[in-house]
Amino acid sequence: MPKTRDILAFVLIVLPWTLLIAVWDWSPINDFKDDRPEKRPYSKISFPLKKSCPPENKDIVQAGHTKDVYRRSLPWSDVLPILHVITPTYSRPVQKAELTRLANTFLLVPNLHWILVEDSQRRTPLVTRLLLETSLNYTHLNVETPKNYKLRGNKKDYTIPRGTVQRNLALHWLRGTFSHNNSNSQPGVVYFADDDNTYSLELFEEMRSTRKVSVWPVAFVGGLRYESPKVNTMGKVYGWKTVFDPHRPFAIDMAGFAVNLHLILCKPQAYFKLRGVKGGYQESSLLRELVTLNDLEPKAANCTKVLVWHTRAENPLLVNEGRKGFTDSNVEI
Repeated sequence: MPKTRDILAFVLIVLPWTLLIAVWDWSPINDFKDDRPEKRPYSKISFPLKKSCPPENKDIVQAGHTKDVYRRSLPWSDVLPILHVITPTYSRPVQKAELTRLANTFLLVPNLHWILVEDSQRRTPLVTRLLLETSLNYTHLNVETPKNYKLRGNKKDYTIPRGTVQRNLALHWLRGTFSHNNSNSQPGVVYFADDDNTYSLELFEEMRSTRKVSVWPVAFVGGLRYESPKVNTMGKVYGWKTVFDPHRPFAIDMAGFAVNLHLILCKPQAYFKLRGVKGGYQESSLLRELVTLNDLEPKAANCTKVLVWHTRAENPLLVNEGRKGFTDSNVEI
């Protein structure tokens, strides 16, 4: 007959192993041992298997090829005006990084339609894949800039207009897609957002109420901390806070204005001029066909807030920082 000491020793050896096996079998970690989908309740998205798998197993997810995918429904309203954001882009080492940053901003903006226009003979796989992966509402176009209007080598010639034919193609697409005679169409606003700038989400809500052309300051442009329309006490634009050619009809940066879509559709002759226009006059060539100075609508707290920043590396930033009249402690950059 076994002694009490032997029984106790047996229990002390067997019991811990029994508990360990029971805990292991109960633990959720053990779910990874089985490739069957019913063992993995957290995986809600199934992917088609490779061609080598039997046809009857197309809906089965193998653990080795499974990943959780985050998808979101973009905010969209049938009441809010649509923001048609036009972005010219061209191939360069930082293109994907800058487009990714821009896309991440646009994902947070309701009712945004991104019109991305490549400066190339054909739409590139890089941009095509990037757009597909963003889940944004987009239109992908392409047109190549004429060779005589392209920059040569590393020379920076600011008299050569960049992105002009791409922006014009986007305007042509809008006019061919929407009709100004359709009173039932959803209202919209057109904005030119270059891919090397930074944009506050607040800016897109400011421009959404544009009746004709809305304007605001732009930081780190023209050698200043910011350029801005001058606004009087009546809330009307009467001039421009800028160093570069302040006598331009509209001395404003491309990122500093938005246009009501209906106005674009009603003025089919309004395009950016490519020929016979001096450097810095691209914005004026379009806006003078659309509005007068008195029509401009100052946004961003009467042009006292900066909501968009130039981040182009070659811009000579802040060279006129100390020039009288161009520093303002009331404006946060």
